[in-house]
Amino acid sequence: MATHSQSDLSAGPNLMSDARSCRDERLAFDRPDRAKSDESRDPGRILVVDDDPMLRQMVVNYLNENNMRAVSAAGRQEMARHFAESEPNLVILDLRLGEEDGLDLLREIRSHSDVPVIIATGQRSDEVDRIVGLELGADYCIVKPFSLRELFARIRAVLRRQEMGRAVRACDPERGGYRFDGWRLDRRGRRLVDRNEAPVRLSKGEYALLLAFLEAPQRPLTREHLLQATRIHEDIFDRSIDVQVLRLRRKLEIDPSSPRAIQTERGVGYVFALPVEPF
Repeated sequence: MATHSQSDLSAGPNLMSDARSCRDERLAFDRPDRAKSDESRDPGRILVVDDDPMLRQMVVNYLNENNMRAVSAAGRQEMARHFAESEPNLVILDLRLGEEDGLDLLREIRSHSDVPVIIATGQRSDEVDRIVGLELGADYCIVKPFSLRELFARIRAVLRRQEMGRAVRACDPERGGYRFDGWRLDRRGRRLVDRNEAPVRLSKGEYALLLAFLEAPQRPLTREHLLQATRIHEDIFDRSIDVQVLRLRRKLEIDPSSPRAIQTERGVGYVFALPVEPF
């Protein structure tokens, strides 16, 4: 990670000024009249993964002082230890971790967990890492130097969406699923199985995209429709649908360059061309 200059830390509102004032200026989240609101629930444990010890401690202190339990890790080894002890409720992950690649750590997290992840990038021009991080399953991207208040609000928003998702799933446990061309998608377990009964891992975006296709088979779907169907995070890019389709084709098709299932509909978007049977 690039070293933070004094000018970066002194720009307002910024990390240093937020850290100084956090004891005196509580957000509405901490006021007594909001104590019984949904937003005052215990958010669980937040894991901050960053190799900058000063920034890491500032974030942890601020979150702890604002009724969030936060712990920190400097890299992969400490992060793995925290996950082994107890999976956190949310991870704040810097993509610049010295000799380690934050994107690799994000892939590692997504290989075994759907825990919400907020990624942090060091430069506004670092668009490639930002897009790749979101495509790998990050829930939001924040750019350094950032305000601690902004980070706090974003954490609350991501956790709130997660809680709403749990409530929806409790009312609709997503029974059943879909069969197509020997494949099976189990909605309850969010599990895709190929013709040989082997499980095929899907990212959150790939699962949402495949579900959108299977719910409307053999009907042309616009990119705008697919964007809405796969809106698992707010910071989404129009061309990301094409990237997701390409990745899904690689998992479903024998020859992704000549797809049988997900076909391009010129001037419209895409169509799932195979018959689909719900179960």
